[in-house]
Amino acid sequence: MHLPYFTVLHWLDIAFFLILFIFLAILSTKAAKNSVKLLLSMIFASFLVTTFGAVLGLVILEKYTKKAELLHVEQRRVLINETLVLKGEVKNIGKFKINYCKLEIKLVNNGWGGKIPKGTFFKPGGLKLFGSKQEKKQRPNVVKATKYIITDGLFPGQIKNFIAIIPYPPYFKNTYLSYKLYCH
Repeated sequence: MHLPYFTVLHWLDIAFFLILFIFLAILSTKAAKNSVKLLLSMIFASFLVTTFGAVLGLVILEKYTKKAELLHVEQRRVLINETLVLKGEVKNIGKFKINYCKLEIKLVNNGWGGKIPKGTFFKPGGLKLFGSKQEKKQRPNVVKATKYIITDGLFPGQIKNFIAIIPYPPYFKNTYLSYKLYCH
């Protein structure tokens, strides 16, 4: 598991919500002078609100301060070991250092090629008097993979090469490849 790299903006977000919690706790003590239950419930409610706000702020900052893009992505199918090799470059287009990037790759089989195979919509049942026919094994039509392509950091404007290798089943035809980059 990789820990996110906090920027100055992240620390300002945490400091703001910590000061807000202290302010709300002081207001709670002044408002509920005689009731301990009321005081504890008000402090707990202010803790929940400020914690939710701080976490939401951190998530938003992670999304909008850590930006990268893929450049020169090439894909090649290697038949000898039935894999798909994805090569390219990752460029940090944000203003802050990126700790790590992961690439989610999804390979979808569109193997019908325009024809609908027999038995797609209706599977004939009937009596199986003379034994059952061998059932075909269900083959997955989607291959999902998550690869960490950068693990040692990427400074603003820096470019690094990557290679991702995923399995490519031999029965896939007319495949659709999609990939998405997540950086933190």
